Amino acid sequence: MTVLDGARERRVRTGGVELCVAELGDPGRPTVVLVHGYPDSKEVWSEVAARLAGAFHVVLYDVRGHGRSTAPSPLRGGFTLEKLTDDFLAVADAVSPDRPVHLVGHDWGSVQSWEFVTVKRTEGRIASFTSMSGPSLDHFGHWINKRLRRPTPRRVGQLLGQGAKSWYVYLLHTPVLPELAWRGPLGKRWPGILERVEKVPGGDYPTASLPSDAAHGAWLYRDNVRARLRRPREDAYAHAPVQLITPLGDAFLSERLYDGLELWAPRLTRRTLPAKHWVPRTRPDRLADWITEFVNATEDGRPGTAANGAYADRFGGQLVLVTGAGNGIGRATAFAFAEAGARVVAVDRDAEAAARTAELSRLIGAPDAWAETVDVSDEQAMEKLAARVAAEYGVVDVLVNNAGIGLSGSFFDTTPDDWRKVLDVNLWGVIHGCRLFGRQMAERGQGGHIVNTASAAAFQPSRALPAYGTSKAAVLMLSECLRAELAGQDIGVTAICPGLVNTNITSTAHFAGADAEEEKRLQRRTARLYGARNYPPEKVADAVLEAIVHNRAVVPVTPEARGAHLLSRFAPRVLRRLARVKPPL
Repeated sequence: MTVLDGARERRVRTGGVELCVAELGDPGRPTVVLVHGYPDSKEVWSEVAARLAGAFHVVLYDVRGHGRSTAPSPLRGGFTLEKLTDDFLAVADAVSPDRPVHLVGHDWGSVQSWEFVTVKRTEGRIASFTSMSGPSLDHFGHWINKRLRRPTPRRVGQLLGQGAKSWYVYLLHTPVLPELAWRGPLGKRWPGILERVEKVPGGDYPTASLPSDAAHGAWLYRDNVRARLRRPREDAYAHAPVQLITPLGDAFLSERLYDGLELWAPRLTRRTLPAKHWVPRTRPDRLADWITEFVNATEDGRPGTAANGAYADRFGGQLVLVTGAGNGIGRATAFAFAEAGARVVAVDRDAEAAARTAELSRLIGAPDAWAETVDVSDEQAMEKLAARVAAEYGVVDVLVNNAGIGLSGSFFDTTPDDWRKVLDVNLWGVIHGCRLFGRQMAERGQGGHIVNTASAAAFQPSRALPAYGTSKAAVLMLSECLRAELAGQDIGVTAICPGLVNTNITSTAHFAGADAEEEKRLQRRTARLYGARNYPPEKVADAVLEAIVHNRAVVPVTPEARGAHLLSRFAPRVLRRLARVKPPL
């Protein structure tokens, strides 16, 4: 049984073909029409449709010649953008005659939807358009012409890059061969190719109609591509708000293809996703969230209201959990994600500090923010937290294991109890977070990212920091091992290694072997030293977001951390000699 088995089905006649249309959800709610690409059928949307059906009237239809829709006769000339527009209008009139629909397209579903949203005869029938992995052929034509007219080295490189990615388009223009391949060995092997290359999970997709769908769909390219690229329309302006979702790992389309899109779509919201081409199958949760947010914003009369932070296109709407978020680096990191439009779970053992971080995160720009109180070293408490977060907020997209405590003192002054405390928080807290929340990410199968706060002490030995340095070195190695294990599941892992950062960890650090009065004096002196260095935690937060965007493994942040990291790789003897120096505390 597929998730579309419970859908209401109808047949819509238009232009000599009969379209198979499926509907989910309440027809009284806003209508969202999902248009599939090549060589797909409507089932490519089944996971997204199931997630949208609780809030919207969801409509899917097989494009002419695909799935359970009939094919035009003859095939040549039967797949022009004009005829596809007729089909869309027929579906829209059948399922939502009195209200405009919200349009969502992927691949060729997006290509044809760009036609729908830019031609005059559809004005008033489309409330919004979400595009992914499929440009307007008119915009593409102008993009090519601009680079041919003024061929700078960068523009030539962009042309050549996209030309290489478009290799399949040339093959689909050849006569007979694509049809023979799809009806023969390629059609049989395609599900396995998608699973290996795109990491598409199995299920109700692709359907048994794939060989004929792909053979018929070749005419989408033959009927449209060359004609439109040669003579792109000059009036191809979107008359509805547009949300562009760009998979950063798309093997067929370059990000640069959408440069200057604001000229054609004035009400444009951009999103990026660390994924490959078939995002309706690999990232249904993220797509459903973004479509829901965009449709609701349009319905409320506030389209294009995505957050305006530097990484709003990347983190908007994502669920981010930060431990140690009550102050310092943790609070700054929560704020940076909030500014980028992420939903934030602020976790700290200080309930009041966590609540304050959540409150300020909402003011800064987080659509939602929650405070959770937990001691990360408590295994059972962390298990309860992970279950509660998943049940109430969802599976986290980004986990930042930041909670930590400071400990200074010689090895022989450091008691077993001191060791247990620092390892319980700095190492076991990270282990608990990675094990519990990382497992949820892996089981969801839609990627994610884990950030573990280590330290420059992870690769810079010091006679004054044996326990603290050991805990952070273990976090660094754990991160490297976990990164290797989770790479195949599109879950990135980063170890962030700050140096001297001006936070209150110095005022709460424990100094082994010192009495209470001496410890207070050392805390004040260390705080003055870090204050004089005055490296703000906000810079570490920026490094966290940038590391996720670029999927970096190890990120030393401050200049002294970067210097120590270089010495650890190329001159470790120098670091060992420096480690012998007694700190001036």
